This record gives sequence, structure tokens and C-alpha cells, in this order.
Amino acid sequence: MSVSVERRAAGTGDVVTITYDRQTKLNSLDSAGIAALSDAFKSLAGDRNMRAVVLTGAGPKSFVGGADVNELNALTPDTGRAFITALHELFVLIRELPVPVIARVNGYCLGAGMEMAAACDLRVASDNAIFGMPEVKVGIPSVIEAALLPRLVGWGRANYLVLTAENITAATANDWGFLESLTSAAGLDAEVARIADAIAAAGPLAVRSQKALVGEWEKLSVDDAIRAGIDSLSDAFKTDEPQRMMKPFFERKR
Repeated sequence: MSVSVERRAAGTGDVVTITYDRQTKLNSLDSAGIAALSDAFKSLAGDRNMRAVVLTGAGPKSFVGGADVNELNALTPDTGRAFITALHELFVLIRELPVPVIARVNGYCLGAGMEMAAACDLRVASDNAIFGMPEVKVGIPSVIEAALLPRLVGWGRANYLVLTAENITAATANDWGFLESLTSAAGLDAEVARIADAIAAAGPLAVRSQKALVGEWEKLSVDDAIRAGIDSLSDAFKTDEPQRMMKPFFERKR
């Protein structure tokens, strides 16, 4: 198992790619993998040069094929609580990273893998991707970030996934609204790069503010969310970013 962190220049900073590599186990998540991914996200939290993160699984067969079934089989009530709490804490790190995280999904995206994708801000998949929540098949409920699924696909479809444990195709996941973009396997990297570059071309402070605001929208009433947005726009003008980012618009008009 390994976790790699790579960078490329984009916009005024870097796009960072985090790759989880446990291909012999379809990139399933064990405790060591969860810890390594958590360390990678923690190391990036204060990086001011980062503009977006791409999260993916190594190889053509799997994004993340779920939690490691061998480790699950050996859990007790106490170790089960510790394992699932550590997995949830990883997903919190993803959701609270200051910049957008894009899930690059190729192949199997099951259980903990589908929850990991749900925890990302955007999801881009190849047409050979397979999605599913198989936990009830092995005698456990789908938990933690499975709670995000109703917001993404609706209650009925979320119920279908977690109650039947049946897989769905990438086309179905796209139709249900789980994906932001669906492309061919050959075009996956180009599509992910296009979206990451669009984020990197925007105002970096504005993007960070926008991600934080979206997180607030999940928790607040509509009225409070609107007030939070007013505060965010006012705060934007405490910096020179709006004037700098608007300047090319006026130059083009001239």
C-alpha cells in the first residue's frame, strides 16, 4: 500500500493529485491506508499554494473497492467503532480541506469508496465505473458518510443503494446526479484536468471562501445561509482579489 502526492502548476498555484495504491486488493481501505490518506490530507491543510486536489485510486480497475473485508471480519464492537471513526475522520479531512477536492473515479467505487467520492466536492468518472453500497450483503449497515447520499441522489435512490446492495453503472450514477461529469476511460484525465484548471483559474481566495460557504449551506437555514453569503462577499473586499480579477474584464472592454 502506498499514497503518493504529486503536483503540477495551474493558474496561480498547484493542482495536487493524491493517489491511493493498493491495486492487489482493488484499492480497498484498511487501517494503514486510512491513516496514510489522513496524513496526506493533513499535510496539505495549510498549503496556501494549493488550488485544487484530485483524489484517485491507482490502476484501471478501482477507485476504492470498499473497506478491507478481511479487516472487517476480525472487528469487535470496540475495534469496529475505532475503525469506522478513523474512516469518518478521513472523510471530514476531505470535506474540510480549504480547496475543492475532485474524485477521479475509474472502475469500482463501492461502499467506503462511494462514501469517499460523496465526501469530495466534485465527482468525475469514466464510463466503466461501477458504484454500489454492498454493506448489508456482509451483515453490516452503510454508515458515516453514506448519510451524504440522500442529498446527492435523493432519498429513494439512496434507500435503493443501501437496502438492496445492488451496484449501478456509471451512466445510472450520472443520471441520478451523483456525478458532475461522465467521460470515457481514455478521456478521464483530460476531463479531470479541465475541471481542476477551471478552479485554478478562478480567484484562489474566492474559491476557498466559496467552499467554506457551501459547507455552511448544509447546516444553516435559508435565511442564515443568505446572511452568511452577505458576510462572505463583504469579506472578499477586504483583499484586492476582486479588483485584480475584474481588471481583465475592463481591459477587454476598452
